[in-house]
Amino acid sequence: MPRFSIRTIKRHLRHHHPSCPDFAVEYFANEIANRDWGRAPLGQAVGITMQTFLRHEMTDYDTLLLSGMDRDEARRRVQPKINKMLQSWRGMRAVKELEEAPINDNA
Repeated sequence: MPRFSIRTIKRHLRHHHPSCPDFAVEYFANEIANRDWGRAPLGQAVGITMQTFLRHEMTDYDTLLLSGMDRDEARRRVQPKINKMLQSWRGMRAVKELEEAPINDNA
């Protein structure tokens, strides 16, 4: 039996990564729900899944490995791109929170 339900995973993704495309939310939710995560909390499962997907599918990580680069060095090189993608998926929440924050006229 899966540890995390697809519904719970989607709710987590939409809350913490509101700009994540719907197709990616579906993909990540299915990947996470179909794996045994042991004692790992949902946030860690999401982080690992997103990092792994982005590293292999959205960067030249595998090409760097095939060219003979050490795995740690290849990860170091692609991490800034992964961080930017994750930040862009989190970004709308920060903007929404600023827009919804009460205005303090006494400041």
